[in-house]
Amino acid sequence: MIHLMSIDDLSKIQISEIFNLSKELKNMKKNGIEHEYLKGKTLGMIFEKSSTRTRVSFEVGMHQLGGNALFLSSSDIQLGRGETIQDTARVLSRYLDGIMIRTFSHDKVLTLAKSASIPIINGLSDLHHPCQALADIFTLIETGRELLNLKLAFVGDGNNVAHSLLQLCAILGIDISIATPEKYKCDETIIKQAIALTHSSGSRIMITNSPEEAVENADAVYTDTWISMGEESNKAQKIADFKGFTITDKLMSLAKYNAVFMHCLPAYRGYEVSSEVIDGPQSVIFDQAENRLHVQKALLTLLMSEKGEYSWNN
Repeated sequence: MIHLMSIDDLSKIQISEIFNLSKELKNMKKNGIEHEYLKGKTLGMIFEKSSTRTRVSFEVGMHQLGGNALFLSSSDIQLGRGETIQDTARVLSRYLDGIMIRTFSHDKVLTLAKSASIPIINGLSDLHHPCQALADIFTLIETGRELLNLKLAFVGDGNNVAHSLLQLCAILGIDISIATPEKYKCDETIIKQAIALTHSSGSRIMITNSPEEAVENADAVYTDTWISMGEESNKAQKIADFKGFTITDKLMSLAKYNAVFMHCLPAYRGYEVSSEVIDGPQSVIFDQAENRLHVQKALLTLLMSEKGEYSWNN
């Protein structure tokens, strides 16, 4: 049994297996071919932080795989505020076949995994968003781009999405440049971990405060909301801090002529990205959103299925 806490839990071979199975499952769904690899299995979905895409994609994904998904909101289950996280993990392990948790503190995810006897998937924490990053790179593969010699530029807040993309690119040999305001840069420990991963992959990492420098000659330009859930009170300050970091047509013109624009959603037009870019021909944001479903189905299958071709439990 393995968990998915962050991208660096995965080897390059395992990431390749996720992408290959994602493609297969997506084709099966498009062609109406049943693929009930998790028939009789139940996934518990703990949501201390709400989400449209995460809930719907995991719930629909389990249904398509022949299993069931059980939604547990913050009012249904109070991790660490009544029963301990350790006891919660042990109890749920007796009922469920896997748990996906979307929460604030990454330590809570780690503690849950240490005490559980079933696979735990990080659906999002303040530090990492591995499912999103996997769907993003799978989307780039679908555009026909070779991962080697690919450059991804991330502009905005050095947040959980940036951290997971940084790790994934470092493992796969993708060049990545991240431009943030100085006080919103990525976690230094994660940057150091990613740099260590590049020694075997050949990936090149650039950390800068200049969006123009990051975007130059990029194959993909990525941004995320500046105001994450729970930070609404800081909206005015953040808008001021991120002045000059909006993805516009002018900034996109510095990337390659066929570069794509990426965003994990929800998006706020006029802030982190202009309407012309996000709704323009270079945008692949809805492909990214759809691919959350297919990539997560692959993850669920590999983590939760019985021994066989599509299982890491061999």
